[in-house]
Amino acid sequence: MSKTLVIVESPAKAKSIGKYLGRNYTVKASMGHVRDLPKSQFGVDAENAFSPKYITIRGKGDIIKELRSAVKKVDRVLLASDPDREGEAIAWHLTKLLGIDEDSPCRIEFNEITKHAIQDAVKHPRPIDVDRVNAQQTRRILDRLVGYNLSPLLWRKVKKGLSAGRVQSVAMRLICDREEEIDAFIPEEYWTLPGMFVKSGKSPFEAKLHKYKGKKINIPNQEVMDNILNDLKGQNYIVTNISKKEKQRNPAAPFITSSMQQEASRKLNFTSRKTMVVAQQLYEGIELGKEGPVGLVTYIRTDSTRVSETAVQETKEFIIERFGPAYIPKQPRQTSAKGKVQDAHEAIRPTSVNRDPESIKQFLSNDQFKLYRLIWARFLASQMAPALIDTTSMDITAGDYVFRATGSIVKFPGFMQVYIEGNDDGSKEEEKILPDLLKDDKVEAKSLSPKQHFTQPPPRYTDATLIKVLEEKGIGRPSTYAPIVETIQKRGYVVRESKQFYPTELGAIVVDLLKKHFPDIINIEFTADLEEKLDQIAEGEQLWNGVLKDFYGPFAKSLETAEEAIGKVQVADEVSDEVCEQCGRNMVIKLGRFGKFLACPGFPECRNTKPLLEPTGVGCPKCTGEMVLRRSKKGRKFYGCSSYPECEFVTWDLPTKEKCPQCGEMMVEKKSKAKEKVLQCINEQCPSKGDNSAKAEDSKKKSKKKTKK
Repeated sequence: MSKTLVIVESPAKAKSIGKYLGRNYTVKASMGHVRDLPKSQFGVDAENAFSPKYITIRGKGDIIKELRSAVKKVDRVLLASDPDREGEAIAWHLTKLLGIDEDSPCRIEFNEITKHAIQDAVKHPRPIDVDRVNAQQTRRILDRLVGYNLSPLLWRKVKKGLSAGRVQSVAMRLICDREEEIDAFIPEEYWTLPGMFVKSGKSPFEAKLHKYKGKKINIPNQEVMDNILNDLKGQNYIVTNISKKEKQRNPAAPFITSSMQQEASRKLNFTSRKTMVVAQQLYEGIELGKEGPVGLVTYIRTDSTRVSETAVQETKEFIIERFGPAYIPKQPRQTSAKGKVQDAHEAIRPTSVNRDPESIKQFLSNDQFKLYRLIWARFLASQMAPALIDTTSMDITAGDYVFRATGSIVKFPGFMQVYIEGNDDGSKEEEKILPDLLKDDKVEAKSLSPKQHFTQPPPRYTDATLIKVLEEKGIGRPSTYAPIVETIQKRGYVVRESKQFYPTELGAIVVDLLKKHFPDIINIEFTADLEEKLDQIAEGEQLWNGVLKDFYGPFAKSLETAEEAIGKVQVADEVSDEVCEQCGRNMVIKLGRFGKFLACPGFPECRNTKPLLEPTGVGCPKCTGEMVLRRSKKGRKFYGCSSYPECEFVTWDLPTKEKCPQCGEMMVEKKSKAKEKVLQCINEQCPSKGDNSAKAEDSKKKSKKKTKK
């Protein structure tokens, strides 16, 4: 029998694949990319058709040596890197280093790590897809052309150590533009008039003032509201219209990369990077006891909502068994992703819907379980029958004014039995049942409660909303969303506070410079057009070095102009009142990866740094110190006493000046499951916590038992 070597990226993937292949197969890992452009050089010959110079990545020498040795012992080599452009490029680089003919059938790919998918892939190897390699190579060279030309310019003109990326700069612009919108926003006053109405023998219900003389009403100020209240005095309230409809609501499509990242941000509070790290673990394989390593989800970098017929049929049988035939849609559901998609892979789904989350919970980490449950539920719901919702609209007329009440009840839950898609404002739908009234019924206005409001500025971007707008505008692709978000934070151009992105002063300065001198680089449409051209290269419709030539000519001219036009930009550090105990200078506020900190301006002679303690205005409950904001080594916020280390009191929750009415201890601000702010006593023994203290004691005992084991 002939011997075959299969090369994948990671040991976890190698282990999962190995169990499905016979003893005539050896599976080894390349540990990701093996070649890249050099870090210390430009690495691209712009004068010679943009020829790249690739070198072996530092630290990969032993791995390459091991792979070369393994190649000599087998009859054929199959390259099984991930089924996308990045994976195709890794496979191509391996052919160059291992002496494999790229035109030979040496490449296999699969959408899921299951026995059927692996064995089928091994039977159908193909040559390297050079067009896909060229698309990835073009993206890499584009980023090098921008980064290695713009970054030195920023060092000279703004601050040493800065860098600028092609796609990341557009994401920064979106965040900075949103901040400008917020700063320029002028709130406008408006009023609403909800009222509670009742008919004798019926339950009360709420209705809001909706129309005046047949037109939608606008109440700009209190004077107009007072006039309306005067008009309503003594009026009769009559039910003039009742409308009842049955609405059908369809489930969301199964996850693609962007929607998974958005939903994990909304529901699990995961960053985009964390989502992709955990999803990769689920894809590559998890040890499930005696079953061994199992790939739990299909490939997690995709823009397609397509689902295989096999998966659809398996899911249909599962739904009938668990929920009954009524939960199967009458017609097979067809979903299509928005905009242009590569459609290279299926949607993200469980490799087997029969492997429900609870049945394998014991083998998963907490994060793995949460994300797998989300993927499983979303996919299962996508194959279920629509929900049927009865909606009622009721108009109550008082003279020239019309109040409207709306209510809805779920008649048949359908997919909602399993999963309901989240939204970016965090609100939840609630059933509202209206009393059974008839047209011309007279009702009584028990109360009218005028409310003043002010229009709100557009919200700052979160992981979910930033990725959503990048996808909508065609910026980046499934594999790039998480790196984009991570990179702009690492560079100190934006910070994340309470899930929202704020531009730093440095980020705003860089964006302004790019807007003025490199309008194409930071132009959303221009960047989206480049993404389109990369897709065309992958499809063999464009020459890769032609795309680079069209880009680099105008860019090089902009560089020459900017070098002369941009003067030295001063980014002054904010001086604090804190004095450096080592040299006596006033320390300055710097921005690091995890937020602001204090540093001595005498660097490098004096390298003293310390945390920036942001006061909360709340006294420490254990001593005379003040509660201040601190950050953990991983950047997570917590609150501790300013007298540390003498006083070690800390809490994760925001301290308040409120005292507990039961025991007099400090109250902290927490978020309820409904995402509403609630106050809670810090004292675990407080009567307001009911049996919490008993639960805490029980938890401690369990923890001690585990430690002993």
